[in-house]
Amino acid sequence: MTFSISSIPEIRFGDGVFSGLASAAASFDGVKRAVLVIDGFLAQSGFAEKVRRELEGAGIETAVFSDFSGEPKLAHLHAALEIAKGAQLVIGIGGGSALDIAKIVACSAASGEDPMHYALAANPLPKNPLKKIMIPTTAGTGSETSATNIFAGPEGKKLWIWGAETKADLVLLDPALTTTLPANLTAWCGMDAFIHAFEAATNRNAHRGAQFYAHEALRLITRSLETAVKEPSNLDARGDVLLGSCFAGIAIDNCGTAIAHNVSHALAGLAPVHHGLATALGFEATLAWLVEEDTADLNAAAKACGLENAAALPAFVSDLMDRCGIVRALPAAFAPFTAADLANEMRAPENHPMRRSTIREISDADIDQFAAIVMALPKGL
Repeated sequence: MTFSISSIPEIRFGDGVFSGLASAAASFDGVKRAVLVIDGFLAQSGFAEKVRRELEGAGIETAVFSDFSGEPKLAHLHAALEIAKGAQLVIGIGGGSALDIAKIVACSAASGEDPMHYALAANPLPKNPLKKIMIPTTAGTGSETSATNIFAGPEGKKLWIWGAETKADLVLLDPALTTTLPANLTAWCGMDAFIHAFEAATNRNAHRGAQFYAHEALRLITRSLETAVKEPSNLDARGDVLLGSCFAGIAIDNCGTAIAHNVSHALAGLAPVHHGLATALGFEATLAWLVEEDTADLNAAAKACGLENAAALPAFVSDLMDRCGIVRALPAAFAPFTAADLANEMRAPENHPMRRSTIREISDADIDQFAAIVMALPKGL
């Protein structure tokens, strides 16, 4: 087998590593102005103002953008780009939405092009984007190390912008920043990271280079996610899940995802739903079907979870979701939709890469079956 591993940003990990942000920002040549993209609740808590003061103390004028919620939308990107005018550095602090906005802004602000110019790889990204520092406060998306960035286009459909130019220049992983994440979000995000690692390690694009990171991510998350959910101040558990999420991000950056993400992206095309929850529901609905393929990669991933073989995975995953308190239900906004609606979204062109990369061939009948399982879940979460 031959493979290549895509570039990995500089990563600094540890309790308190966030305190070095201002000095790290000042170390980039020519940085006089920064834009801070930060989750709204962090901004409202006074955290954004604290960061802004520290950056300005280091000689970096800083503007703050926090006016977004849920997954990124084109309007959020446009608003952030207005604030980013004249900046040389973009700092993303928060969950995957904050990081994806920050990375897209760093490219579009450098070129002056609208984000839609780059959607679905329509045009090459600028070769000299703004400098980027990414600081995740959730442990799920792995966006801090990924070249993939998701947003909703003008019609509300999920689009992606992909390219090495969107990658961070520096990643700060501080477990202490994740301790205030509520239990349900810790569980949803943690399952998202678990599934990233699993799908990257087992799909048609899988290779040994990415599996090195994916299998370690599976080990870290398997041993610590339940503790992180139930003991939110446990920094060892939080650190394991945060590092696992980062390693899973490296894995999907190299090998992509598969059927569970086809389901979750399709769900998001119908109505708002947390990505981690949607992915976990899609994973549980498709896993028993998937492991019937019984490949060496599926069995190796199972062993990384401490299991004997791939056949043990469906029961293990369902038990892990139970122990983490994940309720199998969709938001009430899904009540008007049918299994046929979800199946149509799963077949949409933008979701085809995840269908194609799945190790087992997916028929239209399979899609109908998966959509029926997911849409039979209770609505009203």
